[in-house]
Amino acid sequence: MDKDITDNAQLHDELENTSSNNSGNKPFKDVLSASLSRRKVVAGGVGLAATSFLAPSALAGSWSWDDKWSWDRYRRRGRRRGELVGFNPVKITDVVDTTMPTISSDYEYQVLIPWGTPIEPGITNEYRGDPNSRPTSQEAALQTGLGHDGMWFFPADMKENQRWGNYYNHKRCDVGMLCINHEYGTNPHALGKSAPESLEDVRLSQNIHGVSVVKIKCNRRGEWEVAKSVHARRITVNTPVAFSGPAADSELLQNPNGNIALGTVNNCGSGSTPWGTYLTCEENFNGYFGASEGLVATEEQQRYGFSDNGFGYGWYKFDKRFDLSDSDYANEQHRFGWIVEIDPFDGTQKPVKRTALGRFKHEAIAIAESSNGRIAAYMGDDQRFDYCYKYVSNKSWQAAIHQDESPLDDGKLYVARFNDNGTGEWLELTIDNPVLAARFKSQAEVMIFARIAADLLGATPMDRPEWTTIGKDGEVYWTLTNNSKRTETNAANPQAPNYDGHIIRTLDSGDHLGNTFEWEIYLLSTDTHGTEQTISSPDAAWADDAGRLFIGTDGGQKDGLQDQLQVFDTTKGTPEGKRLLVGVESDEITGFTVTPDQRTAFVNIQHPGNGNPSKTNFPAYYDGVTIPRDCTLVIRRKDGGIIGS
Repeated sequence: MDKDITDNAQLHDELENTSSNNSGNKPFKDVLSASLSRRKVVAGGVGLAATSFLAPSALAGSWSWDDKWSWDRYRRRGRRRGELVGFNPVKITDVVDTTMPTISSDYEYQVLIPWGTPIEPGITNEYRGDPNSRPTSQEAALQTGLGHDGMWFFPADMKENQRWGNYYNHKRCDVGMLCINHEYGTNPHALGKSAPESLEDVRLSQNIHGVSVVKIKCNRRGEWEVAKSVHARRITVNTPVAFSGPAADSELLQNPNGNIALGTVNNCGSGSTPWGTYLTCEENFNGYFGASEGLVATEEQQRYGFSDNGFGYGWYKFDKRFDLSDSDYANEQHRFGWIVEIDPFDGTQKPVKRTALGRFKHEAIAIAESSNGRIAAYMGDDQRFDYCYKYVSNKSWQAAIHQDESPLDDGKLYVARFNDNGTGEWLELTIDNPVLAARFKSQAEVMIFARIAADLLGATPMDRPEWTTIGKDGEVYWTLTNNSKRTETNAANPQAPNYDGHIIRTLDSGDHLGNTFEWEIYLLSTDTHGTEQTISSPDAAWADDAGRLFIGTDGGQKDGLQDQLQVFDTTKGTPEGKRLLVGVESDEITGFTVTPDQRTAFVNIQHPGNGNPSKTNFPAYYDGVTIPRDCTLVIRRKDGGIIGS
């Protein structure tokens, strides 16, 4: 069993990261090399000099969110002893037990909603990690799933305030709706076997994927717990969904079978909107499809990574929707790879797939609001040598909502090209471009095959663009986790292969609405190695409006560390992370959200031990037997201060 679990997890990781980009576009490594050489960044130096374009003085006149958040005065109290990030960090030598998390001495954590927790108290049984059983598919449909990933906390008073137009005035910090993604769970972890043997097995696997919407509250003892709510629900790969935007009525989203659109899967990163909805991102959707008669992949299928057996989930053997050989479901594959909008306060509403945001392996999304109310949404396509994207709405989001329209349906999608001189262009993916008109029949096809459209425009291949987040002065941070297939190196770019990743930050022209941007390297992970700040494979990201940047990791760390959560003070010229949390054996630290006063945060422990009970039994104490369960950690400063301070 242990070997099956380990092998399955390694196979899943390798297959989901295998590049499918054969476009031949100029690799980002070439651009990075030239740019770093130009900026005289040498190996061993951490980041860029304080005089770079994103130094605080250069952004002094930029618009920020500060005037909109009613709780901003609380966040500004986060400085401790004159430091924005002043907590006592976890030192490498502090980590002595990898079966349990290690947190800063200034902080405490509580376990919340581990896999198998009912989404409402008493609604079904709880699965507690019994190695001799697993939930039934019916039970799993009413429990929190596996693969805890992106999430967002929506204060309970948000909807009431919005009725009066107070979109930013949310004060409840003790109760709200938590939307949380369940990215994946391998067969040995979820089923206790290497492959499904029946449709029931497939339904169980399907029901531990998707999204949970749960009401959580802080009780009188100061502990967070799940509460009853008419809005609580599970959204799985079999939940009815709707499509909107330019591809909504495309024949490429219709099957000869005539089956209705169902579900969301491999929900990785996430985001939220200014109008109070949740955005969940479908990433490695291709891994759930297979071909019972073998697959001779089309250009489109190859570009999106479809194969005979996918990631080994075996759904296609019992569920025809996922069989690429079944002509009745020829277009089912096109129904995945989107960003899905969910209303956390209305369980009767179908989740909506917003096709104007393009179809690719969405990792996460971060929305910036311009001074005129239009929005820009920044998104990464998480695969080796894929791209960075931006969507810009055509009208202000307030006007769109007032007219009963979605700001995510009417806008333009762009892909990034990085230039050697620290500038870049946003290239519009539009059928009006003769290059794309020669390949596609409609704007719908451009959106459905956004990766191919981006190839044709000459976008810059990147090292697995993952999360995005908006900094205090409007800059965008992009985590590029790693790329072991990079081959070239030079004195200015010692990351080939790039096992450890880096972080880029960009600043758009025109208050997020322009077609150009400036960029720089914020952090080269290798530059931190050999120090107490060592970090590798940056992944999850969230920035607050005081200048803190929270980074969770997904990949091998140095000095025997497990994946970790670090906090950076971005107002300083040199990035120096402080380690707030270290996870358990073979996990990932991902997802991050806070209450409005920023005194409580939520972060996830994903696939602890890769599901192997010999490595960890978290959240149970180590016994070598109990199945480890993904879970959310509630973290707080012991003195009640601002998270990250």
